[in-house]
Amino acid sequence: MIRRLGPFLLVAVALSGCGQPQRPKFPPPAVGFVVIKEQPVALTAELPGRTDPYAVSDVRPQVSGIILHRLFTEGSMVKAGQPLYQIDPAPYQAAYESAQASLASTKVKAERYAALLAANAIAPQEADDAKAAYLQAKATADNARINLNYTHIAAPISGRIGASSVTEGALVTASQATALATISTLDPIYVDIDQSSSELLALKRAAQAGQIAAGGADVTMKLDDGSDYPLKGKLQFTDVTVDPSTGSVRLRAIFPNSDGLLLPGMYVRATVNQGTDPHGILAPQQGVGHDAKGEPTALVVDDKNTARLRVLKTGRAVGGDWQVLDGLKPGDKLIVEGLQKAQPDMVVTPMPALNVKP
Repeated sequence: MIRRLGPFLLVAVALSGCGQPQRPKFPPPAVGFVVIKEQPVALTAELPGRTDPYAVSDVRPQVSGIILHRLFTEGSMVKAGQPLYQIDPAPYQAAYESAQASLASTKVKAERYAALLAANAIAPQEADDAKAAYLQAKATADNARINLNYTHIAAPISGRIGASSVTEGALVTASQATALATISTLDPIYVDIDQSSSELLALKRAAQAGQIAAGGADVTMKLDDGSDYPLKGKLQFTDVTVDPSTGSVRLRAIFPNSDGLLLPGMYVRATVNQGTDPHGILAPQQGVGHDAKGEPTALVVDDKNTARLRVLKTGRAVGGDWQVLDGLKPGDKLIVEGLQKAQPDMVVTPMPALNVKP
């Protein structure tokens, strides 16, 4: 009986073997790569800032009196020395004329006593007293003239003048706390920028080590609405202290502002040229990820077409790229396309990336 079933068992075993599905062999995933190159990289920093007048002057009276006239249009441009206010000069004119009369009298007396002294007709003390009275009268007359001139309030600097705090007929006092008006010089205009002290320190160390070339300190700017300011500025200076509350250092740039587009207090984004890395490495941002620790990583294709994981040290963003300080070298094939299919130590089918420029 077993002999009779033998052929049937062999057939059954054969049929059962044919029914087992075979796992298909998939080709290695295709990935796109760019070849890493060494190139000069301009090191720029886009930083927040605010505009600040080149010069500011509060206009205050130096003598007391009634404002007779306001001689400017609020919000207009004024020149240094231009009349702004006229204080009632009558009491100061009278004081000046009285001082002039006293000066003339004491001058005549001093000259007469000098002649009498030369003739030994009076004691020297009398001549000295007459001369002292003359000098005192002269000083009084000079002071009266100065006060009279102060009734004409002129612009101390050129610039745009703001609103007047007083009207005609108002009483003002010498050196009062409230300014009559404020003049701001807006052409050129300052832009105050804050940068991290750690970034600034790293740049200085890199420059000292010869890793970057000094920049021309050119500054460009975007306005609050996102538009580009058409004129370039220059970095003026870097502050010598660090703000302890923010850890930042104040930079100051100067921009031309002939058309008056920039006004004090405007928020801007300034891009500062801080040097050039002559041996820079740039990696497209889409080819750089992050591991569980938050460290930047990338996949490169080795000479056996295997994806290898690299842990990177990155610097700043340069356009659509990351500046790579460590982890990549010239000639590396950085995977930038097909990353969702590639895993570390996986064999891949590499080809030049189509949509990414090296």
